[in-house]
Amino acid sequence: MTEVLTEPPMAGDEITTLLATLERNRRTLAWKCADLDAAAMATKIGRSAITLGGLLRHLTRCEASSFVWKLNGGPGFTRADWDSDWEWSADSDVAKTWREWQEAIERSRRLIAEALADGGLDRAKGHEFPDGWGTPSLRRILTDMIEEYARHLGHADLIREAIDGRVGEDAP
Repeated sequence: MTEVLTEPPMAGDEITTLLATLERNRRTLAWKCADLDAAAMATKIGRSAITLGGLLRHLTRCEASSFVWKLNGGPGFTRADWDSDWEWSADSDVAKTWREWQEAIERSRRLIAEALADGGLDRAKGHEFPDGWGTPSLRRILTDMIEEYARHLGHADLIREAIDGRVGEDAP
């Protein structure tokens, strides 16, 4: 991967800052997972079940959960669906996993653009959570998605360093 990472704006508006931060997190994950075969993507550290392949699957599901389900009230996932994200082996299909993640991101970008045109960051027309939680705004969903990527980028950092020593947050 040769794409150069860029920083979110230093003094941008809220929408631009949130979207640029999410995009930077996505690009950083792509760089951490780039140029690896299925066996390398199956690398684990210690007793953790987390692998880079599993992270790509998990974040593919998080994209759908955030922007299809939470933002638009579409179908959700079962616990078994979420648990299956981490099932990665040296025989897993790397190309298919990359393709599904990239397709999920493209769908998310389209759904975010639609939501921005239909109420902006305050838009809250998707899934309604019970017990008084209510329906999350696009602002909350974007913030949660940034947090999800950020948490898992720490895992990706450690795993990739264990594989071949790649460290840092920016592609050279």
